[in-house]
Amino acid sequence: MNAVTPPQHLASVVNDEIDLIQLAHALWRQKALIIAIAALVGLIGLAYALLATRYYTVQSVLRPAAIKDLDELNHLGIYKLSPKQAMAQVGAALDSYENRLSFFRKNEPLFAVLAQPGRSLEQTFESFNDEAFKLLQPDAKKGESTTTPFVGIQLTYPDGIDGVKVVNEFVQHSINGVRQQIAADLDILIGNRLNQLDRKIAAARASYEAGKEIKIAKLSEADALKRAQLNDELAALRQQLKTRRNNRINQLNEAIRIANSLGISKPTTPSSLGAAEVATQGSVIRTEVNNQQIPLYFMGTDALEAERKALLARRSDDFTEPRIAQIARELKLLEHNRQIEVLNSRENEDLFLKNLAGWREEAARLRALKFDTASLKLVSIDQQAVEPSAPIKPRKALIVALALVLGGMLGLFVALVRHMAQGHRVTA
Repeated sequence: MNAVTPPQHLASVVNDEIDLIQLAHALWRQKALIIAIAALVGLIGLAYALLATRYYTVQSVLRPAAIKDLDELNHLGIYKLSPKQAMAQVGAALDSYENRLSFFRKNEPLFAVLAQPGRSLEQTFESFNDEAFKLLQPDAKKGESTTTPFVGIQLTYPDGIDGVKVVNEFVQHSINGVRQQIAADLDILIGNRLNQLDRKIAAARASYEAGKEIKIAKLSEADALKRAQLNDELAALRQQLKTRRNNRINQLNEAIRIANSLGISKPTTPSSLGAAEVATQGSVIRTEVNNQQIPLYFMGTDALEAERKALLARRSDDFTEPRIAQIARELKLLEHNRQIEVLNSRENEDLFLKNLAGWREEAARLRALKFDTASLKLVSIDQQAVEPSAPIKPRKALIVALALVLGGMLGLFVALVRHMAQGHRVTA
């Protein structure tokens, strides 16, 4: 079964519809007020859009330099810098707070419009830096390719500041700062390399001096040892010769006594001594074959005493031993070590240092390095800052449109309030 609408509900709906139609008629009767309020608010918005401080944005984009631009720097052999590394250093300088503050201090007239009473230079720059500068880099999240890297700086600035000049000069300031840093790094690296070479040369000299002293000490020690051994050998030989001479004298004394007892005064032989008592007739020729050594006393007292006298009168036995002459020769040679004399007589000992020529050549090359970093091209300026065609703020059309919308809403509200107020007075 179909539901039946109560008569009271139908009356309520009809009354609501009548009230809305009356409200629309009432608002329409006040359309002039609504339009006036909307126009007034729109004029206020237009005035704000015309009078508000204009903000502009400019940017400069840098890309890696060509390899040939850094070839001379890399050919120095002490500093290596690729185009991407150079661009990264410039990008770091663009993003550096200290570098921005330095540029701000050096170019205060460019930022005179920002000055405010009661605020220091650093406070003024802090506020401007946070809002104005933006570093541009490839963003992988936005699909920007990293195969063609770039770096840049974007500046948003109010009317009254020469933003184009600020950006372009700041870029040059950053590039010059990196150049100065490279020049300082080169000076430090060259100085460190020269100091290393000086230390190597000093160490080589010290090593050479120590080696020479060790060599001289070894040679002197060897000579002293040889001299002591030769002197010991000489003393031993002389003692041996003296003992041999004394033994000979004792042998002669004993032989003289025996010869005297046998009455032998002249040299003889055992067979001759025995045949002296046998009478012989005619000429006799004797031949004696004997493999035994004939005793010394058979030399006879005359010869024995003469030899003993000579031995007793001898003052030196050196001439009887050839080795003594050899020792004397060797001792004479040891009086002067010519190798030590040559080592001590060297006037320019650096000539004998190993690798000295290469070190000196390297030091001369480093001292002769004259690289002008002022002309070094670190990056390629792909886009310089140019005068913007229009401000980014305020957006006049948007502000006026919003003002008209808000004005219309305010006008409707005022008209609605007036209608309700009039209805209340009629009821009263």
